[in-house]
Amino acid sequence: MVCKIVGDAALGVPLAGRDDTLSKVVSIEKAIENIKDGSTIMFGGFMANGTAESVVDALVAKGVQNLTIICNDSGYIDKGVGKLITNKQCKKIITSHIGLNKETGRQMNEGELEVVLVPQGTLVEQIRSGGYGLGGVLTKTGLDTLVAEGKQTVDVDGETYLLEKPLRADFAILRGSVVDKGGNIVYHGSTNNFNNVMASAADTVIVEAETLVEIGEIDQNHVITSGIFVDYILQS
Repeated sequence: MVCKIVGDAALGVPLAGRDDTLSKVVSIEKAIENIKDGSTIMFGGFMANGTAESVVDALVAKGVQNLTIICNDSGYIDKGVGKLITNKQCKKIITSHIGLNKETGRQMNEGELEVVLVPQGTLVEQIRSGGYGLGGVLTKTGLDTLVAEGKQTVDVDGETYLLEKPLRADFAILRGSVVDKGGNIVYHGSTNNFNNVMASAADTVIVEAETLVEIGEIDQNHVITSGIFVDYILQS
């Protein structure tokens, strides 16, 4: 992870004589212009709660294909990332569960979509490892099951652990309850699901703001995701 700006800019305060933060607020077309066929994208949210619906809709309209998506679940047929799956724009999904979207299961059974099921806690830690420059996570979850097939195990003090490797993406698409123009994000309740941890694990981070405010309107003690991670901001 490379920090783009330093000092007070991490709290959304622009450095003297620079206009870095204001340039982050863009149209939805600008925000997704570099998302191409074959991109790998992380989507925050849980059962579409905390998912950037406007960005999902824009990607459906854009028609990008062969996407790999990393997310907690596959949403619903008509909500969240499920729209991309229903529209057959994804070639692969790395996720914890797919039971809310029957189309995901159908495509998996028909060989139209590769589905990699990962225990939820493991998925979070794989993403965290990708964002924090770690070599992976050691866990007992999945040992001696289908989850462990083809994966490396590591012995630590006589205990055997499964090595789950880091996950990163080309893009992370987040949704914030309140976002300032520096990219600092506050989430309300469970909308934080996966959003914050994904912010550090992608080359480009896009945040959809439910409410967009000026720099300084968010108490710095309430910031959950620092604006230093955010590249583009769009108004929901």
